Amino acid sequence: MSDYIDDVKKYASDADEAVVNAIVKHLGIALRSRDASLVSCSQKKELDRVRDGFLKKKLGLKEDDATLDAAIQEVCEKMGKSNPNKSRVTFYYLLAEKFGKKSIFA
Repeated sequence: MSDYIDDVKKYASDADEAVVNAIVKHLGIALRSRDASLVSCSQKKELDRVRDGFLKKKLGLKEDDATLDAAIQEVCEKMGKSNPNKSRVTFYYLLAEKFGKKSIFA
């Protein structure tokens, strides 16, 4: 699990290890597949899945799709265009942090 916390700390230096571990547990078996363990910012279907499955369902956000999509794009940009392999754990952590929802995983 140290790989996950190290990656998150690249973008959030004060990352909460317990929250990272809880996100890893939430994602579970999906992290075994390289493809499922990454977020592709160039695939609309993938970003819709993040919005609908994570932001709306898991975090319980009620914001409109445009607001949620803008937050997803912000994380895509924060993680950088030079990094095509965006860790799903890190991506979800940054979204939970942005919306003040890390406590769901604490």
